Amino acid sequence: MLLVSYNIQYGKGKDDRFDLARICAALDGADIIALQEVERHWPRSGMADQPAEIARLLGHRHHWVYGPGFDVAADDAAPGSQRRQFGNMLLSRWPIVSSRHHMLPKMGLTRQFSLQRSALEAVVEPPGLPAMRVYSLHLSHVGDGDRAPQVERLLQVHRDAPLEGGAWCGRHAEAAWTLGQTAPPMPAAAVYMGDFNLMPDSPLYTRLTGPLSADQGRMSHAGGLVDAFVAAGGDENDPTDWTCDSSETAPNLRRLDYCFVSTELAPRVRRAWIDHAAQGSDHQPIWTELA
Repeated sequence: MLLVSYNIQYGKGKDDRFDLARICAALDGADIIALQEVERHWPRSGMADQPAEIARLLGHRHHWVYGPGFDVAADDAAPGSQRRQFGNMLLSRWPIVSSRHHMLPKMGLTRQFSLQRSALEAVVEPPGLPAMRVYSLHLSHVGDGDRAPQVERLLQVHRDAPLEGGAWCGRHAEAAWTLGQTAPPMPAAAVYMGDFNLMPDSPLYTRLTGPLSADQGRMSHAGGLVDAFVAAGGDENDPTDWTCDSSETAPNLRRLDYCFVSTELAPRVRRAWIDHAAQGSDHQPIWTELA
């Protein structure tokens, strides 16, 4: 099973050209796709409905859901008018059993520009494999002070999801609610993909993956998360494994994008790599293969 995460910067490439077709070309072969910075009805990207356009360019071979964190009235705010949105998208070759959209905490800043961030969840059941939760998310770009409560919220979601149950649970006398189907799952196994906007030396990386042992590496705990790149044999501090080549102040190379898997999925990680050839965004696609 191939998973890929890509912050597409609303289709704006390294050459400042908007081209969703080359974004989709870089996703070829993926079974599950997590995208960030996907937008609807913005003048800069031609007022396009990017989620629908991406689904079309991928040949309508994937089931998909979209979750805007940023959702405001467009300039033409007449009743029924289109809204200006910016957020995350998930696509899966297999049906998306259920989906939830988690809003992440946000500080009301007065000087730095800040956006509402979110984590989009999908439950999928790959053939012959147990169900799993998959997330596409984007944390604040401002700083760890803004990201810290967002990381805590993600860890809460990870811990509580199996206890909360699926989109519906229990029993109801009226079959119109269940249509005779069994309750959808809300499994413990999960994959979190996206632009975390933090480096491996951040305390928040440690909060996600566990403290570091000088002798034995990360101290992952049951019910925690593992960096898939490290599970595949990579070095979390390898400077060549960058995923973003720009910043708001000056160009540089940084590892900001990750795939974190729950501890029960970590043994299934076979490969993880970064597509440094892609030119469609200021970020690079990150790939993970699960057995």
